[in-house]
Amino acid sequence: MFQATLPYPDLNPVLLHLWIFSIRWYALAYIAGLLLGWWFAVRLLRNKSLWIDPPFAGNAPATADDIGDLVVWATFGVILGGRIGWVLFYGTILCSVSPHGAMCLPPAGGDPLPFGFLTDPLRIVAAWEGGMSFHGGMIGTAVAIWLFCRRRKLDTVMVGDIVASVAPIGLFFGRVANFVNGELWGKVTHVPWAMVFCTHYIRATNGGRCPAGLAPRHPSQLYEAALEGVVLFAILQTGIHRFRWQDRPGLTAGVFFLGYGLFRAFVEFFREPDAPFLGPVSMGQALSALMWVAGAFLIARALRPRPVVV
Repeated sequence: MFQATLPYPDLNPVLLHLWIFSIRWYALAYIAGLLLGWWFAVRLLRNKSLWIDPPFAGNAPATADDIGDLVVWATFGVILGGRIGWVLFYGTILCSVSPHGAMCLPPAGGDPLPFGFLTDPLRIVAAWEGGMSFHGGMIGTAVAIWLFCRRRKLDTVMVGDIVASVAPIGLFFGRVANFVNGELWGKVTHVPWAMVFCTHYIRATNGGRCPAGLAPRHPSQLYEAALEGVVLFAILQTGIHRFRWQDRPGLTAGVFFLGYGLFRAFVEFFREPDAPFLGPVSMGQALSALMWVAGAFLIARALRPRPVVV
């Protein structure tokens, strides 16, 4: 017999209903992450002490106006990349390997994924049914940064460091929103802080049932919020303000990729996988391994000996 010692809060995923529209905490999490990330990035750029050494020589890698415009590009990158990434990584690749996973089955009739994308193409864009990939959103954001910097003639790596340094803010709010929604729960456990992810709101949006069942589970969303959000943000800001990582372009972004990949892969041991992927390796861990490679490459590139100026 399982017994949870911490009750899962009976939270309504919808903050407010306005006529035919609903304002959801998940959408507000995206907005909060983007706005606070924008604010903090501008604050970094206006801190002149951060940009006094080479390669900056007193000039920040971008202006406050540049970052304001980049937020618009990044927003499209996050949304489009997140959805396309989910369709490709999870809806197509993962569902091809594990076609009987819950996420691969249609919500109400129709064919299971990935074949369901062909018979009902609307499901490709049906993000309201669930399905956003962080790794896809990261790729979309990286493409948006590259295109933006190319247009503005800015250094992509230096601007990427700025974005990476504030990205954990969005990750924190996103994972808290997952917790509010009662989704992406953890594995069944006996730990004293386990929770039963079942409320009348969850039942109401899932045909009267609770997909996570009635057994207490790890609140893995909060683990990710703490590690990928709070801890990673603290590491990056310490590196910038104390160890001047910004003087080595690419180092901050490299630590972000490596840190996120390690934290995500670790939490996957406590998180219920969407569906089996490669034996004990989940899709999240497989994608995070690619981030280790990208992070290691950026760090090695940033730490190369600088050319001696005679």
